[in-house]
Amino acid sequence: MAPLPQHRPRQLALGPLEQEILSILWQREAATGKDILDAILADPDRDLSQATVTTILQRLAAKGWVRREPVAESALGKGRKGYVWHPQVSQQEATLLQSHRQLEDFLAISNPEIVAAFADSLDASALDRLDAIARRLRTLRDTQGER
Repeated sequence: MAPLPQHRPRQLALGPLEQEILSILWQREAATGKDILDAILADPDRDLSQATVTTILQRLAAKGWVRREPVAESALGKGRKGYVWHPQVSQQEATLLQSHRQLEDFLAISNPEIVAAFADSLDASALDRLDAIARRLRTLRDTQGER
């Protein structure tokens, strides 16, 4: 079982364009704003400006999803500044963080009747998976207790 990542974005909720840009970064591992814009504009039905992409990247950075590194001026032309953007968490880590948050939200209900009603609606396969999760958690806790 993968542990939660060391780096956790400050805000997990993302808008559709933020998700799309982050997906492009996950595919490429790093990209400039222009690379991202070009990927989006590959769809002829899309219309987007470089300024919009830059704004979304800055928002993703503020939320803790991406980081930027300056590109050498020589690569861009005299007097121009640019950045290469990198995801701070992998797509797998993002899925893990989202799942963890959803589970915490579900458990925060703290109403046994609601949780029991939910569990009662599960099929045998889902119950088997829940049992496997519980066994795995017991094993992890036992292992941590031995340390």
